[in-house]
Amino acid sequence: MPMFIVRRLLSGVVLLFVISFVAFAMLYAGSGDIARRILGQSATAETVARKATELGLDRPLLVQYGDWLVSALTGDLGRSWFSAQFVATSVTSRLAVTLSIVIGATVVAAILAVVLGVLAARRGGWIDAVVQFVSVLGFAIPGFLIALFLVLIFAINLHWFKATGYIPITQSFGGWMTSVTLPIAALSLGVIASVAQQVRGSVIDAMSRDYVRTLRSRGIGTGRIVYKHVLRNAGGPALAVLAVQFIGLLGGAVVVEQVFALPGIGQLTVQATAQGDIPVVMGVVIATAIIVVIVNLLIDLAQAALNPKVRLS
Repeated sequence: MPMFIVRRLLSGVVLLFVISFVAFAMLYAGSGDIARRILGQSATAETVARKATELGLDRPLLVQYGDWLVSALTGDLGRSWFSAQFVATSVTSRLAVTLSIVIGATVVAAILAVVLGVLAARRGGWIDAVVQFVSVLGFAIPGFLIALFLVLIFAINLHWFKATGYIPITQSFGGWMTSVTLPIAALSLGVIASVAQQVRGSVIDAMSRDYVRTLRSRGIGTGRIVYKHVLRNAGGPALAVLAVQFIGLLGGAVVVEQVFALPGIGQLTVQATAQGDIPVVMGVVIATAIIVVIVNLLIDLAQAALNPKVRLS
């Protein structure tokens, strides 16, 4: 197991370096006259040249990346070109909001997907039909439409939740719950659809295996077989789908945060991209890449715990 973890960590570190370099090269090399964009078209050539020198944009791209990388390894991602705020501070403060709804949606979706998938596999009939219908809805309806529907019904008509805004959990737990419930619901429906389908298929496949028939011949109840043995074997594929969905939720959160006016990483990304604030965009890219690497590592460890053969792959 230790070597398995080391291999995954090393591959994650290499991936971070590759992502950071590609993102840096694309943003800086493909943005044209960055100093001119910051100062505006009315700025003189001398002012633009001084600004480029101040930002270090007159140096070779590899030198710029090397300086950025050395600073990033110490936790310094630079400052915003427009607000002068430290990028690390901007990103981490917004990241808490995004992760609260993304992790919440993942937990809710995982629980409901396992319950629905197992019920559909074991009972079939109308329960299976309902799961299939929910899956089709989850795949077919975009997240922002679900978000708008939830706002219309539960915020505007019923007044159960706030339509917009975010209350930190440190300020009020109840207020935090009311501000994240609808965004979590909007994000989780599509994940429930994907994972429930995977759980259903994996459980049906596992229930047809010889070891299940052997356990039944020993008089062990179906419920115990499913929750103690079948889910352990069916959990690997479901975890893989859940990991992919979690990463997808980071992108889906951009739209949902706009609908609910949440001050998350998605809102920051939209603002920084519209302004051309490249240091902030780089900070968002690196933060997202780190989250993806951590999630993949956790999923690999979970799959290795469920299936020892994974450790040898």
